[in-house]
Amino acid sequence: MHHIDAIFAPESVAVAGASTTPGKVGHDIFANILKGGFAGTLYPVNPKARSVLSVRAYASVTDIPDPVDLVILILPPNIALHTVEESIEKGVKGIVVVSAGFREIGPQGREVEDRIVAMCREAGVRMVGPNCLGVINPNPSVQLNASFSARMPAFGNISFISQSGALCTSVLDFAADREFGFSKFVSIGNKADVDELDLLRYFHRDLDTEVILIYLEELRRGPEFIEAVKEITSGARPTPVLAIKSGRTGAGARAAASHTGALAGTEAVYDAIFRQSGIIRAESIDELFDLATAFAYKNESALGKYRRKVPDGNRVAIVTNAGGPGIVATDMTVSTGLQLAEFGEETVQALASHLPAAANLHNPVDVIGDASQDRYENALSDVIRDENVDGALVILTPQSMTNALGTAEAIVRIARRTHKPILCCFMGIIDVSTGVKYLQGHGIPVFRFPENTAKAFGAIYRYSRWLNRPQFAPFQMPHDVDRAGEIIRQCLDAGKTHVGEREGLALLDCYGFQVLPTRAAGSADEAVAAAEDIGFPVVMKIVSPQVIHKSDAGGVLLNLTDADAVRDGYARITDSVLRFNAEAVVEGVLVQKMAPPGEEVILGLNRYPVFGPLIMFGIGGIFVEVFQDVDFRLAPVGRNSARRMIQGIKGYKLLRGFRGRPRVDLEAVERAIVSMSDLGLHHPEILEMDINPMLVHPEGSGATVADCRMVLQPTTDTGPTDNLDTAPSRG
Repeated sequence: MHHIDAIFAPESVAVAGASTTPGKVGHDIFANILKGGFAGTLYPVNPKARSVLSVRAYASVTDIPDPVDLVILILPPNIALHTVEESIEKGVKGIVVVSAGFREIGPQGREVEDRIVAMCREAGVRMVGPNCLGVINPNPSVQLNASFSARMPAFGNISFISQSGALCTSVLDFAADREFGFSKFVSIGNKADVDELDLLRYFHRDLDTEVILIYLEELRRGPEFIEAVKEITSGARPTPVLAIKSGRTGAGARAAASHTGALAGTEAVYDAIFRQSGIIRAESIDELFDLATAFAYKNESALGKYRRKVPDGNRVAIVTNAGGPGIVATDMTVSTGLQLAEFGEETVQALASHLPAAANLHNPVDVIGDASQDRYENALSDVIRDENVDGALVILTPQSMTNALGTAEAIVRIARRTHKPILCCFMGIIDVSTGVKYLQGHGIPVFRFPENTAKAFGAIYRYSRWLNRPQFAPFQMPHDVDRAGEIIRQCLDAGKTHVGEREGLALLDCYGFQVLPTRAAGSADEAVAAAEDIGFPVVMKIVSPQVIHKSDAGGVLLNLTDADAVRDGYARITDSVLRFNAEAVVEGVLVQKMAPPGEEVILGLNRYPVFGPLIMFGIGGIFVEVFQDVDFRLAPVGRNSARRMIQGIKGYKLLRGFRGRPRVDLEAVERAIVSMSDLGLHHPEILEMDINPMLVHPEGSGATVADCRMVLQPTTDTGPTDNLDTAPSRG
């Protein structure tokens, strides 16, 4: 980490590839460092120039007579390789390779990049890039703009990481318009050495950084990333991490044999990573900065100290001088997971004593368009004291009698007296500018539109929930890993990659799932004998490699209550499947004990390179892909994450008990999710798996697997991929 210090706060910088020609990257980067007021010593390296911008040039890095901390390279790959060798010989601590032509162009460029990385790692030198914008540190004690962006941003408490260099210049321009300051600013390009996780760890330790923003295209680290970032966002010194990721569509979901594979694209993976690590995801650059505004400002207390305020709950009071914006804020409040606070009677009476008769005394509080700062102050003071209120949104529209500055001063006075967050929306630009500047100067987040304000409050509420999430003791669940591995090996030895329900149920039984008595039958007589052995009523399911989703083909019959129904059902089910697919090979049927009734849910697993098993939970049955009411987590999934998965779907209300329906056995579902996670970690041969439906019975009665399917892949590693008895749980 101390070598990353040399990248952001060097005492001396050499620019290898500094050009005398304006407009070239090598010229402009050197000019930006020079004109930006860099506090250290700057050396241009150009064997064909005596000087660059009147600064003496050197033919090579090794010719520089003094120590060099950081080298900025703007050179073609092969020349860059030689210069890296010279830089290591010189004893530099950090290198930033701005130039392109490496991994991104193909194998030849990747070979050069890999050689550079190998040399740097052997020497203990940290490298940013290649193919990046550079690094910026606006701190007055450093003033380093080692980038090809001419704009030096203001100094602030936010650090920004971007995988895209082109995006960075737009972000810097956008930030300047919003008077947004940065602690550090870096483009990582190909991230051949220093990547986003290195920088997240570094910025977490940086006392100048209060919030970290990241623009992400792809990750190359999976479980390690989640564990490290979880510690950053919720450890002893929590630092909020706000992210925007390109490609927010489900296009990554591939055609698959399972519902999980069809629903789980790469976006499901990244959503899971963000949820499990406590990263707040933004939908756009504009929203990213709105959220940063809410997280970066620290409200001033009565003692003159600053601290970040997060709400204890989601009950919000709205104070506004205009009905329309108040309604907009109300709508957005509800859609962002918040709720309008219901005032106590004392609050309503206090408001009535301060406000005119035409004012609305209930939430949202409309103080009327002619409201002075006194009216705002009284109303806000009343509602923020209410024990039913967890925070407030204050909306001001500029009327002819509005005193924006006076209202801002009143808001600051109240904010100093309360631990509850207050976010403001001063609509407009010119007429409210003095009030906006006053609020910003005293650490009060202020926005231009009510919907932005409500979204920002929703984000800090989600972060509050993350910080205060409950932790339950982990389950102790022994699994028969060896027997499960043998079942999988037998399937693969027999050439089976799409495994049917019979083997799937045997595998799930090894992991503690509640499965039903099941028999295979190759004829109607065998089916009747199996049903009589199991006991009526039974279910009959087709066995055919060509039929993946049995219900679609009419391959499932329920509640067969006697031998005649089973015999007749055998003929009906085979005829139906052959009408659905004349090429289907019918191997027989499975006869299974009819499960007791329960709510239908789905559990699934889909394996991804780098990230490993992605676990899915949601409302199941035949409508799973219609409603897509599912949630995802990357394994390992512990009890705490399993509980949050269950609570994260819209159908959670059905599981808790709804309109007279009994509350289901939620602990059994939690155990099933954890067991599915363990199954995926122990057996890398499992590529996809569905349990659909799993019938969840009333509380205390467990959950029964009604159907399952599995896709296997051969692998050289047939043993467990993790020891869950000693491995840390993600919670």
